[in-house]
Amino acid sequence: MVMTPSKINTFNIFKLPSAYLCGVRAKYLDSKKCTVTVKHRWINQNPFKSMYWVVQGMAAELSTGAIVMAKIKECNERISMLVSSNNSMFTKKATGKITFTCEDGHLIDAALKKAIETGEGVTIWMKSVGVNEDGIEVSTFNFEWSVKVKS
Repeated sequence: MVMTPSKINTFNIFKLPSAYLCGVRAKYLDSKKCTVTVKHRWINQNPFKSMYWVVQGMAAELSTGAIVMAKIKECNERISMLVSSNNSMFTKKATGKITFTCEDGHLIDAALKKAIETGEGVTIWMKSVGVNEDGIEVSTFNFEWSVKVKS
C-alpha cells in the first residue's frame, strides 16, 4: 500500500486528532519531498493573533515524518521511528495559510539501510521550512529522527 496525503490525513483523524482539529493537512508526498499546510484560525492562534508555534511544529514535523513513514513502509522491515531532538527559528508572524515543505527524503535511504544492516539506531536531521501565501519564510524547524529495527 502506497502512502498518500489522503491516507496520512485519515491517519491523523484517529492518531493525531489535535493536529487534524487545528487544520494540519498533508498536500503532497513523494520519496523526496512532503508538503503540509495549516491555515491560521481561531482554534490555533496565540494571544498575539498569529499561529501558535506548536501548531507550526505539528505541521513541520508531519512534513518530515511522513517521508520517514513512507520510506519505512517501502522497505518492508519492522522499524521504529522517534524524534530525538528538534529546534526551530521564527522569522515572521504566521498568519493566513502556511505551507511547510521538507525536501530531505534523500537522507532517509542511507539511514534505513545502515539501521537494517547494523541493527543499531541511526539518526538523521531533516529540515522543514514554513512559508506564508506570499512565499515569505515564517519559520524553520529541524527534527532529528532516530530509526531502529525492532527486535
